[in-house]
Formats: sequence, structure tokens, C-alpha cells
Amino acid sequence: MNNRAARRALRATPGHIILAALAIIALFPIALVLLNALKDAPEVVRNPLALPEKIDWANFLEAWTYGNFGRGFVNSILLSGTTIVTVLVTATPAAFVLAARKIKIAGGVMIYLMMAMTVPIQLFLFPLYAAFAQLGLLSNVFAVGVVIAAINMPLSVLLLRTFFLRIPAELPEAAAMDGANTGQVLRHILMPAVSPGLITVGIVVGLMAWNEYLISVTFLQDPGSYTATLGFLSLTGTFAVDQGVLMAGAALLIIPIIAFFLIAQRKFVDGFVSGSVKG
Repeated sequence: MNNRAARRALRATPGHIILAALAIIALFPIALVLLNALKDAPEVVRNPLALPEKIDWANFLEAWTYGNFGRGFVNSILLSGTTIVTVLVTATPAAFVLAARKIKIAGGVMIYLMMAMTVPIQLFLFPLYAAFAQLGLLSNVFAVGVVIAAINMPLSVLLLRTFFLRIPAELPEAAAMDGANTGQVLRHILMPAVSPGLITVGIVVGLMAWNEYLISVTFLQDPGSYTATLGFLSLTGTFAVDQGVLMAGAALLIIPIIAFFLIAQRKFVDGFVSGSVKG
């Protein structure tokens, strides 16, 4: 028995080594950012790989103040929340219809969604900007959240469709025979069954909205509407030569993302695994 366990451990060793190497590659830049965020500018330039001679939190205070991260985090939360709610409210019924093939052109719609994922958003920036300017929606965080939701809609529908495909056809049919209409079947029967998919899609589009730059910098022009990402980028002008403050700003930007992913990683991974059974 011990020999068998030893052989299994020996066979698993190369995989563990590869995973450890990948973890080091992924964590090294983050560790470097946190390390240099605790140094002053001359110390960073002198040796960015060295430990700080004295831990100094002043860089974080300056980055928080000049990058206006307090307001930026609020705007990022509003932007991400708007994107998540818009995507889930609209993509869920669309995915249900496509999975159940309740329309004759379901196959064509699937092809359209896959093609839409390949179209660069840069093609729509100028007409969107003109429309936003005419409607007075520039620097409106909620309107920008709807745009980001529209960009992520094809991927969200395709992902949610795989979760609906896993549900036995007998389940909605039994509910319909009991007198439930389509809306009741979707709300009370199917949505609880695909909740892992809803969580997964919500996490994916939320992170995309949080890290969004191109759309945000185009439509959020008032400094009061800046997200945390734009707040960090505003530091590059004031503190272009102070790498310590820039590293502190980068740390402030990525720490919430890391914390959120560590909290939600199990639901995120479980959702992707459970949704990968059918396509």
C-alpha cells in the first residue's frame, strides 16, 4: 500500500512542479508591486528587487488622495453592479430561449452571437460617443455600465445557455403541466437550477467591468465620474517619476480584485465545471 502511494506521489510530482512554477510566475509581479509600494522613489530606482529598508505607508496615502480612490471605488462598484444586473436580467431569458429552441432561428442567433464576439468595440466608439453626447449621457456611470453589458452580452448568453442545457427537459414540462406559465417556470424552476451559472457569469462580467479602460476613458470625462482604474491612470501624470506612489496606486487597484476572487473562487470554479458538461 505504501509503495502504491509512493508511485502515485511520484507520478504527480511533475504536475506539482509545473503548477508551482506557474504560481510563481503569476504571483511574482504582484509581490513586486507590493514590495515597491513600501519604498520611496530613490530606493525603488536603486534596486526594485530588494526588501524595503524601512516600511513606509506614505505612498498609499498619497496614491489614495491624488488618485481619488475613495470616489473611484464607489464609481467602480456602481459600474460593475450596473453591468452585472443588466447582463443577468437580459441574458438569462435569452439563454433559456436558445437552449429550449423556442424560436426557429435559434441556430442563426447562435452564429450571430459567436460572430459578435469577434467584432472590436473600436468600430462603435464614434457613433456611441455621438449618441451619448446628444443624449447628455457623458460621464454617466450607469449608462456606461449598460454599454459594457452589451459588449459582454454574447459571451454571457452562450455561457448561460450551457447551464440551461444541463436541465432535464422533463422538469419545465412537468411545471407547465401543473399550470405554470413560461415566466413562472423560468423564475421559480430554472433560475434556481442554473444559479451556479448566474454566479459565474456575474463574476466574469463584473471583473471585466471593474478593469474596463477603453470605454470608461472615452465616456467618463468628468473627474468625479472616474472609476478606480481611471484614478490610477491619473497618477501617471502627477507621479510619473515616483514609482513608489505608482506601485501603491497599483496595489490599491488590484487588492480588492484579489480579495474578491479569493472569496468567490470556489463558486467561480464550480460554476465553470458544472457548465462545461454540455455545449
